[in-house]
Amino acid sequence: MIGKVYNLYEAKYPEPAKYEIGVLLGGFSKSTQHNDLGVNERGDRLIQTINLLKKGIIKKILISGGSGKLIGSESIEADLTAKYLKNIGIPDSVVLVENESKNTIENAKYTFELINKTKPNASILVITSAWHIPRSKMIFDKIFNRKLDYYPTDYFGKENYDISDYYLPDAGAFAYWQFILKEWIGLIVDRMRT
Repeated sequence: MIGKVYNLYEAKYPEPAKYEIGVLLGGFSKSTQHNDLGVNERGDRLIQTINLLKKGIIKKILISGGSGKLIGSESIEADLTAKYLKNIGIPDSVVLVENESKNTIENAKYTFELINKTKPNASILVITSAWHIPRSKMIFDKIFNRKLDYYPTDYFGKENYDISDYYLPDAGAFAYWQFILKEWIGLIVDRMRT
């Protein structure tokens, strides 16, 4: 059962603390017809980041995400997200934008460069999908040369299962296997690259 696999792999919530910067990793947006921000199944990353800011757990949001396309162009995720945050009343003074990265290694590299220019040694909370944290942690901790904290979002695994989870077929299970297999391959490849 794929949910149990995710339960073993997905990160848990960190101990309560306050952070100077919350790094929101991209990969949660999709194109819209009006060039506005739309979100995909990873949109919980954005919702939880806003929640962490409003609760005072993070003081600033650093949005990390450029165009994910290798060929061609599309809207820049970080720019659309910054525009969205401004439209809902979050001041520019608490938003930092890294809009060049195309993958997790570049997220970490460009985020490190931006934070080193603006606030070296800041306390950092990296916000991403629970299943993406093991790979993000490997990359970010190495590039920052210190252990950072991570906040998991959009869990695929469930806290509680009922009997129907064990005998009713789930058409979405194939998609969940696709996510985790892609992540495991990415972990192996990125381990060799970093």
